[in-house]
Amino acid sequence: MYLFQIFVMPLFFYTCFAREEDVLELSDSDFESRIAEHQTALVMFYAPWCGHCKRLKPEYAKAAEDLIRNDPPVALVKVDCTEGGKETCNKHSVSGYPTLKIFRNGEVSQEYNGPREAAGIVKYMKAQVGPSSVELKTADCLKKLLAAEKESVVVGFFEKESLLKASFLKIANKLREKVKFAHTSFKELLDAQEIKDGLVLFRPTHLQNKFEENSVKYTGDADAAEIQKFITKNFHGLVGHRKPDNRQEFENPLFVAYYDVDYVKNPKGTNYWRNRILKVAKEFVGKANFAISSNDEFQHELNEFGLDYVKGDKPVIAARDAKNQKFVLKDFSVEGFEIFISDVLEGSIEPYLKSEPIPESNDQPLKVAVAKNFEEVVVNNGKDTFIEFYAPWCGHCKKLAPVFEELAEKLKDEDVFIVKMDATANDVPSTYEVRGFPTLFWLPKDFKDSPIKYEGGREIDDFIKYIAKEATNELKGYDRSGSPKAGKTEL
Repeated sequence: MYLFQIFVMPLFFYTCFAREEDVLELSDSDFESRIAEHQTALVMFYAPWCGHCKRLKPEYAKAAEDLIRNDPPVALVKVDCTEGGKETCNKHSVSGYPTLKIFRNGEVSQEYNGPREAAGIVKYMKAQVGPSSVELKTADCLKKLLAAEKESVVVGFFEKESLLKASFLKIANKLREKVKFAHTSFKELLDAQEIKDGLVLFRPTHLQNKFEENSVKYTGDADAAEIQKFITKNFHGLVGHRKPDNRQEFENPLFVAYYDVDYVKNPKGTNYWRNRILKVAKEFVGKANFAISSNDEFQHELNEFGLDYVKGDKPVIAARDAKNQKFVLKDFSVEGFEIFISDVLEGSIEPYLKSEPIPESNDQPLKVAVAKNFEEVVVNNGKDTFIEFYAPWCGHCKKLAPVFEELAEKLKDEDVFIVKMDATANDVPSTYEVRGFPTLFWLPKDFKDSPIKYEGGREIDDFIKYIAKEATNELKGYDRSGSPKAGKTEL
């Protein structure tokens, strides 16, 4: 499992409504004087009409509730760049919305590059204040720390200065925005752990279970890289609680149980099903990774597995193997889950493929690819291929559509396929990195394993010049520069 963004979520975070008054609204007239009052502040420069700002606003307010009570407190501030804060926004070079910056004692310290949901903001900003590792001076300090934290905590126990302590503090500083660290030289704590120079990862109380130890001791040397590997490997345990801001931390092959995961309103029911996942997961240690996720928080992800809605109390299992292929188990049972895992890992069942129906006819110049015919239309067509991945709602795609149709018509007699594929309705092979629309790739017919992303212009002449130059065999109607050959009649 990979460790990227891990956050703390206090109990009252869920049980209180976000309060706008916890966010300070400042303007040109009071920004400099008021911002200087705060040791650490996060400032959101926004525009009221901005869609991203509107989505961030409630998350920002939720985070402010928690951070204003932090010790030391962190102020969350907002400035309207369209009205009373124009001069302030200009002074701080705000060119897009929302722009977030961290201020310390009234001066800009750094750009904010953290999460943009409440829990992630809280975790990120708490890491900006105080030491990267908290010193524990009494046994009660450790007890309170472990009771308060909702994620695993890494504690260093050091009788005296050592190479291990130096490496530990180095890693704590590196991962301070992701992991909670503490250290101690208090004899009572060292004796209780029977450690004089070592580290312990403590699992959060609500995730402790009978299938794995509540804490894990580090037995390696003082190498910082090894310490980081230890934390990464053990942080989530056998079955981690996978949330929107930490989903990237779980590596394939991955089996996720989606159900009504709620550790605030229903911890007993949540762990009822997690324990059943744990019972099976312990049999596959080192072979696969496991997690639980809220079906409500991940509905968009479930849709990618063809699951519109999870009915009933039982989990549904969605899995990805090492090749990122997708698999679904809808009718959960402990016995069925174990068989399902074995089948996925052995490659003995068919993966789920999100796909539109294969077109009844694909004889037109512009070919249509869907997930189910991708190999035939794109990979194994025996021709150079130029493919567009588009979204039906995308304005740029709509503008490109007639140009692509014209391109296909002009090159219909060439050794080239012009292809389009709706990337919102079909699974896109992992070889193609599609992050926006439209995205275009060129595939030489003899090197289909290495698609080349097209970054050129989007007029008809731009495409023809590119294809004429890159074509495996020179085009019949155009020379290598893209100029029509003698006798070629332009359509």
